[in-house]
Amino acid sequence: MKPKKHLGQNFLYDPSILRRIVQAAGISSEDTVVEIGPGHGRLTCLLAERAKRVIAIELDRELYEKLRQDEVDKDIELVHGNALRYPYEDLPEFKVVANIPYYITTPIIFRLIESRGNLISMTLTVQREVAKRIAANPGTKDYGVLSIMIQYYAIPELKFIIPKGAFRPVPKVDSALIHMRIRKSPPVEVKDEKFFFRIVKTAFSQRRKTLANALKVLSENIKDEIIMAGIDPQRRPGTLSIEEFAKLSDVLCL
Repeated sequence: MKPKKHLGQNFLYDPSILRRIVQAAGISSEDTVVEIGPGHGRLTCLLAERAKRVIAIELDRELYEKLRQDEVDKDIELVHGNALRYPYEDLPEFKVVANIPYYITTPIIFRLIESRGNLISMTLTVQREVAKRIAANPGTKDYGVLSIMIQYYAIPELKFIIPKGAFRPVPKVDSALIHMRIRKSPPVEVKDEKFFFRIVKTAFSQRRKTLANALKVLSENIKDEIIMAGIDPQRRPGTLSIEEFAKLSDVLCL
């Protein structure tokens, strides 16, 4: 079956890599697992061997029909639909494992975070550069808005790199497997979450400037307020930890 370019289909066939993905996801016999984009079902079958329940969501009607025929006798629940619209909120505790199309990586991650009530973890194959940004620490070139927004809700760990040659068709870039364990509570307490994220986004919109210059649109007395938060206003946004952004947010929120 020819991959559909408009759906971002790049299928992963290497059985050793597929087994490493299942192992990294930490699947047990008690788990409910949601797989987004099962494709030809190779990873799906490996998940079904380990998990109590597997729900596989496939957008491509042709692939869905093929999977339905192939997996009819197996304990796999096939869903034909858009994973961005699936009611994850209705599930019991669950884990997500997926080789997701590059073009919907960020929307899928934030849709899952939005419905994180019973979500335990996400183990996703994404572009290597995106994985590095998600897991980045302060002071590194990959650290930015995506790092903070995901690390506020989850603990990410870049597990391993997957060379582009492992996929068919071969994509232009390498991939990586990233595991994100959902936090029971954020690592910091803030007075206003929306304002906290606004501060982060505003700061990184001009990440090469000093913090004072990047945030001057928010306050006439921004330098003094940054100092009140115990931060040097001459620092660059990319050097601040989540904890420091939280302190700054609370001062500016007054």
